[in-house]
Amino acid sequence: MTKLTRVCLTLRACFSTQVRPLASIPSQGPVPVVTCKRQQFNLYQSDLPANPERIKFGELPLASDGWRHRRSNGDYFIIHPVQRAYEAYGLSERTFAELGIRESLVENLKKQHVLSPTHYQAEGIQAMLDGSHMLLAAETGCGKTYTYLVPVVEQILRRKLHEKQREFNTPLMLIITPGRELAQQIGTVATQLTEGLGIKTRVVLGGRTKQHMLNPSFEDIDILVASFGAISKLVTNGIYRMEEVRYVVLDEADTLLDDSFNAKLMHLMKRFPFHKNHLQDLGHDIQGTQMILAAATMPSNMEELLSKLVNVETIEQVVSPNLHRLMSHVTQRFMRVRKSDRPQILIDLVRTDAKRHVPTIIFSNKTPACDFVSMHLNAHGFPCVNLNGDMILKLRLGQFEKFQQAEVNILSTTDVASRGLNTIRAAHVINFDFPLYTADYIHRVGRIGRIGSSNDCLATNLISSQAEIGAVQRLEHAARTTSLLRNVDANVKGIIRRRVMKSMGLTNEGMIPGSTVKI
Repeated sequence: MTKLTRVCLTLRACFSTQVRPLASIPSQGPVPVVTCKRQQFNLYQSDLPANPERIKFGELPLASDGWRHRRSNGDYFIIHPVQRAYEAYGLSERTFAELGIRESLVENLKKQHVLSPTHYQAEGIQAMLDGSHMLLAAETGCGKTYTYLVPVVEQILRRKLHEKQREFNTPLMLIITPGRELAQQIGTVATQLTEGLGIKTRVVLGGRTKQHMLNPSFEDIDILVASFGAISKLVTNGIYRMEEVRYVVLDEADTLLDDSFNAKLMHLMKRFPFHKNHLQDLGHDIQGTQMILAAATMPSNMEELLSKLVNVETIEQVVSPNLHRLMSHVTQRFMRVRKSDRPQILIDLVRTDAKRHVPTIIFSNKTPACDFVSMHLNAHGFPCVNLNGDMILKLRLGQFEKFQQAEVNILSTTDVASRGLNTIRAAHVINFDFPLYTADYIHRVGRIGRIGSSNDCLATNLISSQAEIGAVQRLEHAARTTSLLRNVDANVKGIIRRRVMKSMGLTNEGMIPGSTVKI
């Protein structure tokens, strides 16, 4: 028997005997929190520490502590769910009507099977209607899109009773996203939400910016949804005018505020009179703009960036108690495997899913690995679509929709599909490459266990390099202490830049110590 065969048999035992839907866990006997191949590391709810927040990283024995040794191949541990999805996203006792949302809008919500707001949505909608700048910070999949769209649409409908005719291409609401697929998704949600209400939604995507500039369309627009690259160019060239915008949403604000976007984003944001928002009133000529930030993780320098635009003390925060925590209703298993074994293990995982018709998303860290996974699975008879940021637009368009519309059950992707996409079909996430940053892990696992998703969702993580083990240990520590995930900094490029500067002996300001010369 080869080493790979032994590992696969061990992991198959893990697949078949250790992962159970929460409903199947017996009510009597110990309730598992973490179970492991080496049973001495098992943890049950009755054994949880009394003061978990006081336990520092490194003080608890972890199953993954020994994973740096070459003989750890085939080891695994599983983090078990402690509640069901409907318990994680509890419904509010208040109705949409009681929150001040008109009946026609409530009827459109019912058509999308949204009958009542969750506790988080009720709190967020009420705060949004009060008119302050908003930070909607909550775990992925809890319905943040409706949390800001519903109250803004209600306010637009109120405003339309008093406003004069606006010129073409002068929207009232601007929603900016980091990616095309997310912009399309939000545009669809906004269109369905406003059906029959006289509100016009327009979606603008990158990749066709020259077309828009050479042959622009001019129309009545109330809600403009755009990927950042497209809107920054079209506003600069005067195709869309921003003087009437009263609501600006940065969806997936953590990504938009990181080092990839923030300089250009700050330049665009300075067009809006955020500082006049507190003066905004339908009976006055002075009009401000309300800023809404929606995110599941935030960069560590968020306040520094936003202070350039608004007084950060005027930003009201609606924060979920589950923010920066492991998803408590999703089974998460971690497997120590050799890199060379991963292709065969992936086939075994996908074969199991195919027998049960489980929609699966497979994440890789880089495009070459993403391409390999897609080709590898297709070659073995498992239809799979590929989606990554390096694809040309003609190939990229429609790839995500094939998965969403159940044309295929497997999506191979990079982190381009980890932010914001409403993948309620998916029930299994596989990290073929394990993410090195906690924020990326949160977003990837957030593709499952969403409102409306299956109750027995699963995340499988293949751990094959030394660099990945440190990230795994932080997650295992959080599971064993039921505590917040530490150092969740969504500004991944900023983290890398600071590390490079530190290795070169440079300060955070980009100065050589003892020198006045900037790099």
